Amino acid sequence: MPSAPRAEVVEVAGHAVSVSNPTKVYFPAAGFTKLDLVRYYVAVGDGALRGIRDRPIVLKRYVDGADQPAFYQKRAPTSRPPWIETTTLRFPSGRSAEEIVIRNLAQLVWIVNLGCIDLHPHPVRVDDLEHPDELRVDLDPGPGVGWDDVRQVALLCRDVLAEHGLTAWPKTSGSRGMHLLARIAPRWGFGDVRRAALALAREVERRAPMLATSKWWKEERHGVFIDYNQNAKDRTTASAYSVRPTPDARVSTPLAWDEVPACDPAAFTLTTVPARCAAQGDPSAGIDAAVGTLDALLVLSDRQAADGLVDAPWPPHFAKGNDEPTRVAPSRRAGARSTKPSASRKTAGAKVPAAKKPRRERASLADVITVARAARREDALAGLERWQRRHAEVARLLEESDVLVDTMRGRSSTWTRVRINLRAVPVAERPPVEPPDPDFDPRQAP
Repeated sequence: MPSAPRAEVVEVAGHAVSVSNPTKVYFPAAGFTKLDLVRYYVAVGDGALRGIRDRPIVLKRYVDGADQPAFYQKRAPTSRPPWIETTTLRFPSGRSAEEIVIRNLAQLVWIVNLGCIDLHPHPVRVDDLEHPDELRVDLDPGPGVGWDDVRQVALLCRDVLAEHGLTAWPKTSGSRGMHLLARIAPRWGFGDVRRAALALAREVERRAPMLATSKWWKEERHGVFIDYNQNAKDRTTASAYSVRPTPDARVSTPLAWDEVPACDPAAFTLTTVPARCAAQGDPSAGIDAAVGTLDALLVLSDRQAADGLVDAPWPPHFAKGNDEPTRVAPSRRAGARSTKPSASRKTAGAKVPAAKKPRRERASLADVITVARAARREDALAGLERWQRRHAEVARLLEESDVLVDTMRGRSSTWTRVRINLRAVPVAERPPVEPPDPDFDPRQAP
């Protein structure tokens, strides 16, 4: 049996960091290995640290490479070196978690070794976890929307932010969109930062209604969606210089504004960005010195409210706000006309039962699913980890209380069951029910 590849030791920031399985291929199409990824982050370390330094970070782990599902890990691994720092975050659910904080390159390399390809920091720093110091503008193009439209919306967002006292720093998302970041004084809570982002989105939509949208429901969107909810508490986005899990190892790359009109996001990859940084430096190097205020955007928000604009929908796992509209997709609200063909047309002459109301249909679906049953607890937790990788986007919506690990009593021993409560996951986004993995039958145990 062949032995596992020897670990590679990387000396960085005063620490010797062991990189396990350094030759493991993380990007099969491009041939990049885990060690290639580590060396990339060392090469762009100053810029990468600028986006994550002193911030709690969610670990998004691709332990089987970029072409396989990832899983999110909020809580810091219990087995870690003493020089890995943590802080305790409290979530909207009232739960808390001890998350890793990155301050230097050794700590960054350590989490990359865990399988973190892209980096997902919170918009707060450890000295004040309740007041963000960053407004995040996430431009998400809908299906069929071109890159030119994204750039036009980015330029308009820049202008609106500047009119309201904020400096926007652009970067490619590493996928199809763009991110704009604006440093703010840590004076406002998450609710006000989100309200300011919503006001921005609505103002941009007002100025360019054919290009941009602030509508939360996908069926109402067109053009480029300005995702204001990325500023809600416990939401994270890929930071500057994050490598994204694309076949070509594309990078979320900071840009100068004069680069935006002609840039091509495909030009920024794991191989090209280090050379770009060496040649021209980091275009976002001045971001921490450009601290602005939310005052003007919050005045704009008040003016929009006076004109009749109520709060927009929050993510599904947040408590419903007092001013928030009904949290139901427009097509499923009472009185909405169905676009589905009439059942009587398909079964002419047959007796057709009355259509079920959407509310009753949702209520008939079980919220709790069993994902693993095992004689040993560690086998059940391994099954949970596999489920989280297969359904990474769903797993991200879950809180700690939604993962139920039960010790069950058998005839002569105990066994472990893992269940998932899907209450925070919209019905349309829930994964299909699968057989538990593993599927231990306690009735057949000795």
